[in-house]
Amino acid sequence: MTDLATDEAAQITATRGPVDLELRLEQHRLELTGYCYRMLGSAFEAEDAVQETLLRAWRGFDRFEGRAALRSWLYRIATNVCLDMVKARQRRARPMDLGPSKTADGPIGAALPEATWVGPVPDSRVLSAQGDPAELAVARETVRLAFVAAMQHLPARQRAVLILREVLRWQASEVAELLDTTVASVNSALQRARATLVASDVTATQTADPMDDAQRALLARYVDAFERYDLDSLTALLHEDATLSMPPYALWLRGHVEIRRWLLGPGAECRGSRMVATTANGSPAFGQYRPSGPGGRHEPWALQVIEMSAGRIVGMNAFLDTARLFPLFGLPPRLEP
Repeated sequence: MTDLATDEAAQITATRGPVDLELRLEQHRLELTGYCYRMLGSAFEAEDAVQETLLRAWRGFDRFEGRAALRSWLYRIATNVCLDMVKARQRRARPMDLGPSKTADGPIGAALPEATWVGPVPDSRVLSAQGDPAELAVARETVRLAFVAAMQHLPARQRAVLILREVLRWQASEVAELLDTTVASVNSALQRARATLVASDVTATQTADPMDDAQRALLARYVDAFERYDLDSLTALLHEDATLSMPPYALWLRGHVEIRRWLLGPGAECRGSRMVATTANGSPAFGQYRPSGPGGRHEPWALQVIEMSAGRIVGMNAFLDTARLFPLFGLPPRLEP
């Protein structure tokens, strides 16, 4: 038993009561949620996993006895919970993972179950507002939709190794102890995981800089063009290979020509929408509300997660499960006139 772990156990035991222990455990909720989200690709599953982790920790604290630091012990429990959850289902994906892009005049197809998709997560649930700027940049990049989707291609234990080593910066020996394996096995798993991400053109060492004035101006022009439904102005902001996806549908479009055709055709009911800003997956996001009959009321339609690169919008990800997503993001249930 390390001195640190012994001291921590003694401190918790000395002050232990229902409130004291609960506060100790709750201090780790944010980082555990970020870890579980990267593992599972769903904000809702991540919250379930963290709740189960804290419940197991509460029930099993008498057996903890300071054999490890409390944080390490919680990560061990969370990893086991996530590994069990991953075994019970198929891997989550983005529409772009399921097939080639379609045309605007093609059929939209059937809505697929929520468990099909990598879903969005509020920044406030997985990212700390404080800390080293370089570490925060890595944290933002590793909750981006593309990164989380790429992670789903990894076997679950490789996924855990990659997150613990590359994102959380644990030592190989610490990861080996958590997973009850060897340092050589951890290093081998990390090497294979890195190779898979490189093949997916996504790496764990990319960093996302904070929003700058140019990006904020780009977003302001996007919102203005979308709310006015000025598609000339809107498509001028898009990269020529920009994508539009709309989970729970597998249909996705590539290129501003097809996106414009969609918005003028099947998506024309988005005309007159209003947008409410939020953040998701380290990216700007908007609650989109469409007009709902006479009187000027607007009802939820989509959570848009916007991806930007080199001064252009490269991804419009419209998640249509507003019944669950808008409460999760603290967005109003409707907009009055």
